[in-house]
Amino acid sequence: MADKPHMNLIFIGHIDHGKSTTVGRLLYDTKSVSEQDMKKLKDEVAKYNRPTFEFAFVMDQLKEERERGITIDIMHRDFQTPKYYFTIIDAPGHRDFVKNMITGASQADAAVLVVSTPDGVQSQTREHAYLARVLGIRQLIVGFNKIDAASYDRAKFDDAKNKVSELLKTVGYDVTKVLFVPYSALEGVNVSSKSDKLGWYTGPTLLEALDTLQLPEKPLNKPLRLPIQDAYSISGFGTVPVGRVETGVMKVGDSIIIMPAGVKTEVKSIEMHHQQLQKAEPGDNVGFNIKGVDKKDVKKGDVVGPSDNPPSVVSEFTAQIVVINHPTAIAPGYTPVFHIHTAQMAATITEITEKKDPKTGLTVQKNPEFIKNGDVAIVKVKPTKAVCIEKFSEFPPLGRFAIRDMGQTVAAGVVLDIVKK
Repeated sequence: MADKPHMNLIFIGHIDHGKSTTVGRLLYDTKSVSEQDMKKLKDEVAKYNRPTFEFAFVMDQLKEERERGITIDIMHRDFQTPKYYFTIIDAPGHRDFVKNMITGASQADAAVLVVSTPDGVQSQTREHAYLARVLGIRQLIVGFNKIDAASYDRAKFDDAKNKVSELLKTVGYDVTKVLFVPYSALEGVNVSSKSDKLGWYTGPTLLEALDTLQLPEKPLNKPLRLPIQDAYSISGFGTVPVGRVETGVMKVGDSIIIMPAGVKTEVKSIEMHHQQLQKAEPGDNVGFNIKGVDKKDVKKGDVVGPSDNPPSVVSEFTAQIVVINHPTAIAPGYTPVFHIHTAQMAATITEITEKKDPKTGLTVQKNPEFIKNGDVAIVKVKPTKAVCIEKFSEFPPLGRFAIRDMGQTVAAGVVLDIVKK
């Protein structure tokens, strides 16, 4: 399985436009779900009296979701195309669940925006397209589901396609690079096989479209950045931090520095899946043994870099954020918890410099007194403790974050600029 290149894929779009059904159909067509599972689901569907939902049920495994007919949590499912091995991050479209989409989007290499052909662009179609762009998802496929409900009519598809193209242009996508695929998840038309019901359509099926995606380039030429997830002390072996290489390469013998503490050391050995490696590349989850460092000096949220190019420790930063789920409003002085790579820290929004229109990205107000749900804004942030943060434009994985408060994700964003300590 793992010999094919791997990609993380997220499905986004308005509620009821058929994301779960699309995913269920893809899993079924690629034989990632057995006939037996499918039969069970068909029986379940009959019991809940929701006849068109069996494919959605593949993903919606919580009973509560079945009864409400909506997707709540993020499910991870794998399937293979001729070219790739995909992990699907299923992002719910329901309003309460945008926060899950944020956590999903920050891990995704590409997105499929699902739009119901008869209904076209809806509020969450806009919101998700904008969020995907703000959160750095560069590759997009637009799937026009429910073409059967539009009687397989070319004019209806063209109309929906033109409206979505307009939306994507205003959000900042290059629509010449986006594939627009009509299909019916329910009927199984043009998901994995062509059909004469869509005789006028000459483009790829949804499955073929997925194979046109480009693997994200491994940022090998950038300096090493490895956020630490954990550190172990192994007797007779010393301290072993664990984490995922985000950029650059770590080699045995490298002289490294762990920030923000400034601990300098050397990489004695690298291990992944119980195998010794000479080097680790972006995407590799590794444990590495370091010389002469006590476990207490290494903690979750620290970042490893080359000793001659240490990770940036910031005193403040400027970010673009999207407010997703705040019960009232956010004003300067607000100090929630920021989750950025493996670090978590309280930080204060000291200033809201401007508010932007989420549909156009244009500035609508300078220095607003507060921002609320749905607003996109540029803010200044002061962490309450030393933390490694990089600009999103230079090190994307170390420059995007979620803001949490009261047990929920209230906002998400990307780092535009930093002030080093």
